[in-house]
Amino acid sequence: MPYDFAEGEILLLDKPLNWTSFDVVKKVRNTLRVKKVGHAGTLDPLATGLLILCTGKYTKRIDEIQGQEKEYTGSIRLGEVTPSYDRETEVTQTRDISHLTTEEIKAAAQEFIGTIEQVPPIYSAVQVDGKRAYDLARKGKSAELKPRTITIGAFDITSVEGPEVHFRVVCSKGTYIRSLAHDLGQKLGCGAHLSSLVRTRIGEYKLEDALTIEDIQEIRRKALEEANGSNS
Repeated sequence: MPYDFAEGEILLLDKPLNWTSFDVVKKVRNTLRVKKVGHAGTLDPLATGLLILCTGKYTKRIDEIQGQEKEYTGSIRLGEVTPSYDRETEVTQTRDISHLTTEEIKAAAQEFIGTIEQVPPIYSAVQVDGKRAYDLARKGKSAELKPRTITIGAFDITSVEGPEVHFRVVCSKGTYIRSLAHDLGQKLGCGAHLSSLVRTRIGEYKLEDALTIEDIQEIRRKALEEANGSNS
């Protein structure tokens, strides 16, 4: 078996759509029968892509890994605002976008490049007076979230197809791409929400090298076969 999960491994996983990051941790822990498993950087349920899991002694490296630069691709839907800044909640405002040009959208995106202040979405895990912001939001309560200093290294608009704007972002730890989508819509005067998101890189770790949940299950199956074979 090429892995020693109990001792410690760094696993690159491609997180499935609609799974929470904790769902992935729980599945991997149960599949591999390893007690010590943690993830380095949360992905929202509606996002897919690179989720790094650490087992055993490598859980000590979680802070180091999640602090590295991240890269995402995805799409933003212009002209539609949602309270969660993504597709988790229903559209509450719509505006005409027919006047916007691709050049205007690209120019607006470039204004976010550099070190900026960003307010997290109310539908987020940020703590407000000891409670998660999303718990307050789902109860219809308001909460004032403080802006955070983040760095946007790149915000490239790769294509525009009607209201769908496809992008690539390189950013620092703590960046909410949902807030970036919302803020782009505000800057353009039409509103927007994040319609899809894929994390493609964390530091030098890349999505193309990631395993699927099915791969993990296969690794476990082969390990059991080898163990049973050596015992027979």
